[in-house]
Amino acid sequence: MKIAVNTRLLLHGKLEGIGWFSYENLKRITRSHPEHTFIFIFDRPWHPEFVFSDNVKPVVMWPPARHPLLYFIWFEISVRILLKKEKADIFLSPDGYLSLGTKIPSIAVFHDLNFEHYPADLPVAERFYYRTFFRRYARKASRIATVSEFSKSDIVKQYAVDPEKITVVYNGANESYAPVSTETAAAIRVRFTGGRPYFFFVGALHPRKNLVNLFRAFDLFKEKDRSDTVLLIAGARKWWTGEIAEVYDQMKFRKDVVFAGRLESGDMRSVMGSAIALTYVSYFEGFGIPIVEAFRCGTPVITSNVTSMPEIAGDAALLVNPFDPADIAAAMTSIAVNPALREQLTEKGSQKAAVFTWDKSAERLWNCIEQVIRLKQ
Repeated sequence: MKIAVNTRLLLHGKLEGIGWFSYENLKRITRSHPEHTFIFIFDRPWHPEFVFSDNVKPVVMWPPARHPLLYFIWFEISVRILLKKEKADIFLSPDGYLSLGTKIPSIAVFHDLNFEHYPADLPVAERFYYRTFFRRYARKASRIATVSEFSKSDIVKQYAVDPEKITVVYNGANESYAPVSTETAAAIRVRFTGGRPYFFFVGALHPRKNLVNLFRAFDLFKEKDRSDTVLLIAGARKWWTGEIAEVYDQMKFRKDVVFAGRLESGDMRSVMGSAIALTYVSYFEGFGIPIVEAFRCGTPVITSNVTSMPEIAGDAALLVNPFDPADIAAAMTSIAVNPALREQLTEKGSQKAAVFTWDKSAERLWNCIEQVIRLKQ
């Protein structure tokens, strides 16, 4: 079989959530199935690290698809032409976008439908594209893969999709995430926070990541905190909005918020493992990979009690109302002052992390692909 794959989010040195999903799953699937040819479709020059095995054929199709108009041109013209030229049997799209003009059986991975619930968080053009086309992609797809039972039920509800058409594959976390030594933790604190202990947030600085209420919660925490604890923020300011900036500018303890920018993967593991806790209080997530990464590092987790996060974290994290800064602050205080609680969460987190691995994710995604292959045969 020739399996064509949308790999436009495999960006060297810039992998984020869906990019990591693509990288970890495709690396395993291509190496495990040499009997098939995988055509990787990039929208810009590809990096050799993404050619995982001899059965991978990388192809660049223009234009670079980073704007709704270019999405349409790339998927409906460039990708459609390539699929026909290569005589692909199946099209797999890890970011959910499909080519509506082709009759080739297609598999879409829908990570979440946040744009259906919080459309105002997106620029107008992006919002229009997502809300117009993803409904069509859901109908077009031969099968849909998604990353949590929450997202599956949301897809069924929003798009009236038969639940039998959807496979839950879950995400994993890189095995290199692991507890750090006391010496490493001390060195990391010196390097990033001047030696001070810190709560940690990682992710795109997007409205749904809820930095607004995290900043408010941190101010409430610091009003009662007698230590020199800081809040360390890692992530690019691509979606830094006026509301986020306004709340940050009004913070009483703004000087205790440290921005680390985008971290390299090696630094990320050490910074995660050296934190008092991960504060991941988004108001919408399809999965939440940082939760599992923190579990692997032995770092306690504070996360939200909405959408997929209770499903992923279970009782291994402190679940809070993301719309209530006082609730978030109370959880921060509990972890900061209670070593027994931190130890308990660390132990439960380690057990929970074993449930979510990239090996299991790749196996489930391949099972989804195989169902489509069987229909072709």
